[in-house]
Amino acid sequence: MNPFEMVIGIVLIVTIGSIIRAKYGVHGHRGRDSGYGPDITPRDDAETKALQAEIRALKERIQVLERIATDNNRAVSLDEEIEKLRDRSLP
Repeated sequence: MNPFEMVIGIVLIVTIGSIIRAKYGVHGHRGRDSGYGPDITPRDDAETKALQAEIRALKERIQVLERIATDNNRAVSLDEEIEKLRDRSLP
C-alpha cells in the first residue's frame, strides 16, 4: 500500500466514524459532557422526576403484591376482607 492509499484510507475511516457519531448523537470529549447520551434540559428534568415518582409507586405496589402472594396465613382472612368490601359497595 503506498502512502497515498493510506491517506485516503485514513480519511475514509474518519469520515465514516464522524457520520456514525452524528447518527447516534455522540459528541466530543469537551467540557463537562462525557459525550454519551442526550443532553439533559430542564424540561427533561421534570419528566425524569415524574418517571421516578411513577417507578416509586410501582415498586410499592409490587411490594404489596409480593406480601400478599407470600403470606399464606392471611390468604383466608384476605378473602374475607375482600368479600366484606364487596358487600359494602353493593346497594
